[in-house]
Amino acid sequence: MNDLLFIRIFFVLVLACSAFFLQPLQLNPPLAAVSGAIVGLAIVLFEIRLKQVSLKRLIGAAVGSVLGILGAFLISLVLEKAVANGTNTLSFLQLTVLLFMAYVGLIVGASKGDMLNLAALGGLFGNEKASKHAFKILDTSVIIDGRIADIAETGFLDGTLVVPQFVLRELQLVADSSDSMKRNRGRRGLDILQRIQKMAQLHVQIVEDDFPHIRDVDMKLIELAKVYDCKIVTNDFNLNKVAQLHGVEVLNINELANALKPIVLPGESMRVFILKEGKEYNQGVAYLDDGTMVVVDNAKKLISKTIDISVTSVLQTTAGKMIFGRFDERTHVVHDKNPTDRHERTERTGHHREHHTAAVPPSA
Repeated sequence: MNDLLFIRIFFVLVLACSAFFLQPLQLNPPLAAVSGAIVGLAIVLFEIRLKQVSLKRLIGAAVGSVLGILGAFLISLVLEKAVANGTNTLSFLQLTVLLFMAYVGLIVGASKGDMLNLAALGGLFGNEKASKHAFKILDTSVIIDGRIADIAETGFLDGTLVVPQFVLRELQLVADSSDSMKRNRGRRGLDILQRIQKMAQLHVQIVEDDFPHIRDVDMKLIELAKVYDCKIVTNDFNLNKVAQLHGVEVLNINELANALKPIVLPGESMRVFILKEGKEYNQGVAYLDDGTMVVVDNAKKLISKTIDISVTSVLQTTAGKMIFGRFDERTHVVHDKNPTDRHERTERTGHHREHHTAAVPPSA
């Protein structure tokens, strides 16, 4: 580090001394030396910033600049035919076109450089991982939900988490809502984003890509996923289905939560707390600690009691998992003494599950 600092200082001094003796732009020696030092410092700052840019972006920027300069050269040939030679207007137009094309090529090439697949080039780039699916676009709903931060902390997510600018605008609109509940949800989403940005193992990128001709945010997310050839992270059931119809892969947080629930097989015994009456005759409803609904036959009269049941079937629905069981007073035990803490926790989970899960009519 000290050696690098010495080289940088030496480089700036060399430029300052060169400007002092050569006097560019007919400047007096002291002013020329100061100008040379300023140019040297600017170059050093540019070099420091360049070290933070990925190899893919550097290649993209270089290719974009070269293509822009070539395009400017071809346009200049056309301008020579259209504008009289030797005029200041022609020189100005050619310089403007050159700067414009080089600038646009540099910016566009750098922004799209992450999409390059360097592994396909082989050689020095053979060990580079393909960029396909390296990006994961976050939906507004999954940011507000908050569980994405917990999943990210476990290390199950890698690559770059992309947050489109139009999603940020939607979050801001929710956070500025006059409805206190919506306002709290929007602010929670912004807090979750800040929490994710502070995680060292993750890179969060804000992209400016937008599709003005598309008004629906879900369709914008799908189009953006097509552009970057990546996945969408969401817990929105409708977005999940529409994205699949468009051939876009989706990581659904709700599906992950359902997959992590304990497996229950028909014939097993389990202990549940009957919370309320079921929809069908003589049924009771209970909830597990993870919010899974348990529909129990012959349990209508056992509300607010803890009982042992036998599992008869397990139904996996798009809204979650449902367990069906049966209480047999001849073989099963009713526990009058209830573990209060567990019941309160189960009741809270049950109400939360009932609020967020679409109702599925139980069957015997």
